[in-house]
This record gives sequence, structure tokens and C-alpha cells, in this order.
Amino acid sequence: MTSMTKTVGVWPTLVYLDGGAALQFLTKGLGFELVASYAGAAEGSVAHAELTWPAGGGVMVSSTDAQSEPNEFTLLADQAQSVYLVHDDPDALIGRAIGAGAVVVRGLQDSDFGSRGFTVRDPEGNLWSVGTYAGE
Repeated sequence: MTSMTKTVGVWPTLVYLDGGAALQFLTKGLGFELVASYAGAAEGSVAHAELTWPAGGGVMVSSTDAQSEPNEFTLLADQAQSVYLVHDDPDALIGRAIGAGAVVVRGLQDSDFGSRGFTVRDPEGNLWSVGTYAGE
């Protein structure tokens, strides 16, 4: 039997004002697993963090103060981003997200295309949609 591994080729990158707080929200509130985290230039900042998602893929996170000088990515912290996560049981996850500081934007609902899910706003304004739709 041959073992096949699949490389994930898409990694959304989010820049936060408070990278440490973002890592707490993403792990405790949404269920990401922190794989790697490297300190930035400022005390408590995140230069680069990698978080994997249980269903596959992941996100990369950094802080605006991770570099001694702002760069093109620093501006992203001022713009709300949106990420969709596939999850088998969004009903079980929404309370966890709210408990970690998320604000519900769209409550649990079933869609016309067969997905069940919700959307929350994280403490810095980014949107996280969670649903059962895993693509065609």
C-alpha cells in the first residue's frame, strides 16, 4: 500500500494588532491547533504563527508590531478579512466561539445549497464563517 500526502497550497494570512490574543481566540474559540509561533520585534508580538485546521489547511498569523518598521502586510490589520472553515458540527462550535469573544454576525442556519453554519466576528473585526459545506 502506498501512502499519499497532500500538500495544502492555500494559507490565508491574517495580521492582527494583538497577535497573541488572536492565537488565543483561534485555538480556544475556533479549535485551530498552534503548530509554530515565532516572536516578533516588539514584546509579546508574533512575527509568524502557523495554525492548522482539523479538517485540513490552516492560517498564518502575525502582529502589526512584529517588524521594527511597518510593511505592506501591516495595513491588513486595518481591514476586516473573511475566512470560511469546514466543520462537521457547527452547532457544537458556535458557543465555544462566543465564549472566546466572538460576536455573532449570522446565527446558525441552513442554506439552500445544503450547508449548515454561522458567521462570527473575532475581537479585531475579522469574519469567520463555519459550515458543513466542503465544496463540490
